[in-house]
Amino acid sequence: MAANPTFQLFSSSQGSGLGLGFLDSPEPALPPPPPPVEVLSSEASSSVDLAVDKVTVGEITLLKGRVSTKEVFGLPNSDLVPGVYEGGLKLWEGSIDLVKALEKESQSGNLSLSGKRVLELGCGHALPGIYACLKGSDSVHFQDFNAEVLRCLTIPNLNANLSDKSSSVSVGETEVRFFGGEWSEVHQVLPLANNDGETNQKGGYDIILMAETIYSISAQKSLYGLIKRCLAYPDGAVYMAAKKYYFGVGGGTRQFLSMIEKDGVLASTLVSEVTDGSSNVREVWKLSYK
Repeated sequence: MAANPTFQLFSSSQGSGLGLGFLDSPEPALPPPPPPVEVLSSEASSSVDLAVDKVTVGEITLLKGRVSTKEVFGLPNSDLVPGVYEGGLKLWEGSIDLVKALEKESQSGNLSLSGKRVLELGCGHALPGIYACLKGSDSVHFQDFNAEVLRCLTIPNLNANLSDKSSSVSVGETEVRFFGGEWSEVHQVLPLANNDGETNQKGGYDIILMAETIYSISAQKSLYGLIKRCLAYPDGAVYMAAKKYYFGVGGGTRQFLSMIEKDGVLASTLVSEVTDGSSNVREVWKLSYK
């Protein structure tokens, strides 16, 4: 699978009857979100075949798993079904952009992941989180909307990276844990989240990683609220990879950063910009407390 897929909601060839018509009519009511839950490493699926490809970022080689959306969810050719499946089985190009940016930041001395408490939101393949393991983070917690993604892809992909003799990944003493659920509720099970709704000034995560999480305007408020519950004060930082605009769905870095600027809590700094012609402009931003 190509590392640089373009964003689309649904394949025009899928037979489920789901298309882009909902953009022209009132949105149907979404199903209730899955309950927040911790998924144990031992719950990794043994019934779904995981094929792996190598991804090379500079001197780092990681493995990215491939599993069938149809096999896991019964949704052939679907990148996203709002409220049901949020694209976690697909390797979005922002994940690679984020790993590259983290490596650049590490090499330049702007970032150290050693000994840090890290949370990857919307993890899917979890390549940025796996990179944090490689760099000696004290703990890395992985979150995805679907627990099935964690069981069928995230945990098996992490295990594949750890067991591959040609891989440069070695977790060592890093604590890894996995959490499924919607952004508005998953703080209930995240160990380092602040549950009183205020800025996290008692512990929290030193680094929050997220790639391609801001495509949906309707979900951005919940995502930003979760970030503030989880980000350690005053030195925590968020590294966010996303497209400048997600055409057809309304989200993007400009819209999300405008919301953050109005809130006045976090400052934003552009880390990198990707204009390779494979999609619209992609960016990696660093968010930190003012």
